[in-house]
Amino acid sequence: MNRFLLILKGCAMGAADVVPGVSGGTIAFITGIYEELIDSIKSVNITAIKLLCKFDIKGFWKHINGNFLLPVLTGIGIAVISLANLMTMLLENYPIPVWSFFFGLIIASSLLVSKEIKKWTIGAVVSLIAGIAIAFLITTATPSSTPDQWWFIIISGAVAICAMILPGISGSFILLLMGKYAYIMDAVGTFNISVLWQFALGALIGIISFSHVLSWLLKKFHTITISLLTGFMIGSLNKVWPWKEIVETYPDRHGEIKPLIESNLLPNSFQGEPQLGFAIMMCAAGFMLIWGIELLAKKLKK
Repeated sequence: MNRFLLILKGCAMGAADVVPGVSGGTIAFITGIYEELIDSIKSVNITAIKLLCKFDIKGFWKHINGNFLLPVLTGIGIAVISLANLMTMLLENYPIPVWSFFFGLIIASSLLVSKEIKKWTIGAVVSLIAGIAIAFLITTATPSSTPDQWWFIIISGAVAICAMILPGISGSFILLLMGKYAYIMDAVGTFNISVLWQFALGALIGIISFSHVLSWLLKKFHTITISLLTGFMIGSLNKVWPWKEIVETYPDRHGEIKPLIESNLLPNSFQGEPQLGFAIMMCAAGFMLIWGIELLAKKLKK
């Protein structure tokens, strides 16, 4: 596959991963690289380490599918570093249009992923409902106050990265629940090496471990796993609903007041809610973007 295209797909994943409520795994799924990504990450194992210790660089690179993995990870890194501050600014200043865009994006994504299910068995339906329930419960959980010590940063990285590769489960939102989203985004924005390497270490441990489990599930229970992942995406729509009322707030580590608990609201009429029309347009744009990516991916496969 074209390396530049892989970098772009990685950038799209990274952009999604910095937004609480949106999953980079969703982008990987709809751009057709999800299962190859999981298998490539899984290949970073004992065999790969042995090849590296023998200085068999060519064998190591082939074993980990480096020509695929490096461009994707490069794109993710570029997006996370360059968009962390931008996404924070957009969400603070234009929350309704931004959340509307992602709402449309996730609706389209869940429809596309569900097309992978060729036959809806009872098990697939139960798995779908379970996925919706799990994601909904996660998105209604209350963010907690947690320590800033190195060991918890490593744990946060391990847990968040597992969520980031699951379609519908946002790693950024998991960080928010663990009370570490603003802390990590601040570290990215200020390039705080001491925090970033701890988080990266946890992420490396988490993703290599979890990729084995996920790869096994996709191979042995493909339909049930896909329906569960589809349910995750549908359930996550609760988090990205644009209109919310702040019920409770908390001061972050800089002393700024941040929303702690929010409840969803219905938008007012077109006359009473001037952003409603724009929000619908942004929702449609997110929806069409995903279908456009899908059509482009089909053309490139031919």
